[in-house]
Amino acid sequence: MLLPAIRPSRAIISIVKPSIDCGQYFIKRVVGEKVDVYAAVFADGHDVVAAEILYKHESDAQWSISRLNLAVNDDWYGTFVVEKQRFYHYKVRAWVDYALNWQSGLIKKALDGQHVQVELNDGLPLLEETIKLIPKSIDSTSYDFLKSTIEYIKASDYLKALEACTSKELKTILEKYPTRKNSVESAEYRIWVDRPKAGFSAWYELFPRSASPEKGRHGTFKDCEALLPRIADLGFDVLYFPPIHPIGEINRKGKNNSVISKPGEPGSPWAIGSRFGGHDAIHPELGTLEDYKNLIARAKEYGIEIAMDLAFQCAPDHPYVKEHPDWFVIKSDGSIQYAENPPKKYQDIYPFNFECDDWQGLWNELLRVVKYWVEQGVSIFRVDNPHTKPFKFWQWLISEVHKTHPDIIFLSEAFTRPKIMHELAKLGFTQSYTYFCWRNTKAELTEYLTELTTTDQREFFRPNFWPNTPDINPWSLQGGNESLFMIRLFLAATLSSNYGIYGPVYEYGIHEPYPGKEEYLNSEKYEIYHWDWSRETRLTVLLRLINQIRKTYKAFQTTYNLTFCPVNDDHLLAYYKGNTDNGEHFLMVVNLDHLNTRQGMVRPPFEKMGLPVGTHLLMQDFITGNTWTWYSEYNYVALHPNVPFHLFKISKA
Repeated sequence: MLLPAIRPSRAIISIVKPSIDCGQYFIKRVVGEKVDVYAAVFADGHDVVAAEILYKHESDAQWSISRLNLAVNDDWYGTFVVEKQRFYHYKVRAWVDYALNWQSGLIKKALDGQHVQVELNDGLPLLEETIKLIPKSIDSTSYDFLKSTIEYIKASDYLKALEACTSKELKTILEKYPTRKNSVESAEYRIWVDRPKAGFSAWYELFPRSASPEKGRHGTFKDCEALLPRIADLGFDVLYFPPIHPIGEINRKGKNNSVISKPGEPGSPWAIGSRFGGHDAIHPELGTLEDYKNLIARAKEYGIEIAMDLAFQCAPDHPYVKEHPDWFVIKSDGSIQYAENPPKKYQDIYPFNFECDDWQGLWNELLRVVKYWVEQGVSIFRVDNPHTKPFKFWQWLISEVHKTHPDIIFLSEAFTRPKIMHELAKLGFTQSYTYFCWRNTKAELTEYLTELTTTDQREFFRPNFWPNTPDINPWSLQGGNESLFMIRLFLAATLSSNYGIYGPVYEYGIHEPYPGKEEYLNSEKYEIYHWDWSRETRLTVLLRLINQIRKTYKAFQTTYNLTFCPVNDDHLLAYYKGNTDNGEHFLMVVNLDHLNTRQGMVRPPFEKMGLPVGTHLLMQDFITGNTWTWYSEYNYVALHPNVPFHLFKISKA
């Protein structure tokens, strides 16, 4: 009987992580981040097994190697660092290591007092095979050691041969130059590597039409340019505008989303397109294309990127409606279907029909729009309601853009069901909005952050925390309590490395709700506001301080180094973030009760800091400027709503 066409490989690789849906989707990292790999590897019998990670950048011809180390119960762990943008590939290779297996058995017999001359001779072919793999000109030390060992065995110099063959030096050589006989490899997986901004950013959202210093005048890009020093001083590095395109005049919405607009009312920026143009045009009252490009260039001088809102939908008078009516849903009465989310109606917006007969023409046109703005200097897109467009469309569009522009960041604005949000992230969105707006209690925050940072979500779902948006005035903030505004800002900025605020509204504590809804009364979506940009509040001061701390200390530049700490009060939340490479250790304690003083005993994570339990700690609070010495495993804290959090930098006392 003929045997099947297989190799006599005895090693088994049963699990490799990280991998998303069995490798169907890629994981994500930013330049300079580690990839921690786990593999379940074993073989029949008791022979020694070896395993390693093979990885390479898509532009590399050769694989790099990082050895996996055995922990317990056939669990293997290793790591490597991604150093360039675009795709990396990785896989696991394993084999029964006959040379290491021989040395292991030799040591056991020698320790038992057995005479092992025969065993020494048995190892000779294995060592002769290994020495062929050593580049003598590069590693003469290993070559000479192994050559001497072989000579001892051949000369029957028992003691010298035994000493050399049971040494750590030989084990190191055998690990460094394995023969990998009958090795087996896992499936191949991918990593998309972004630029650092993808993993660490602070967003400030404002309506450019409200940027004018003069009351009653429509704001312009030049007015926004004048605000750049203020935005930079606050520490934000992304300035995000709602859509900047011409606003539809047909069915334009009025104040508070009224279906009838009065003369002079500006309409919603998300109702895109008019006689002045569509998605590749600029609202004439904001300025010219040259003004916009000048703003982008000027912002870069301040370390700020301008994020564009990508809202793929049309006002009834958008040029597409006349030129390509087949791109929309035509109802039985001949009218075009406007957007609805019952009971909500958006008479000023026509959604695209992504499954129309000319779907290829539609998809290619929308890709052209994105590439056009990239050519004008846009490097970040906040994508409006991506969950209302086909998943395959986004996968295709993002992939096409990244082929030539890997720097482009796409933020998914989707507040919908978890699996849908996760699918968008898996398909290529760089960052994602989250449920942070609605996670308020200690239990809710602990459960949600644990999910984001310790499950497979950490490999593909990169969260961006927003305590408010133009569409969301959370129930929790509608009372206008300043302490609660401070708490939510502090949590967003210190729990997540990416966060943002709908700027002036949050900064100035605007909170009046539309009755019965999580929306703002007299929403800026339908009006032009005038802000006193010289005004400063406690929130302004806090923003400046928190953003400065985030930029100074690397511990705040990742979301995934979070550890919750025990504290015996259900309204006190304590958490640690550290960067061991820089020796940075921070403990945050937050009073979630915005009305009452809370006190309790908190335990710092001594184990995370590599310190014995109870080590005396110097706790420097960056919020108040005070410093305490903690002498015990558990230590007393008390927080008043007026200053409802500590941000401790920890060092040994």
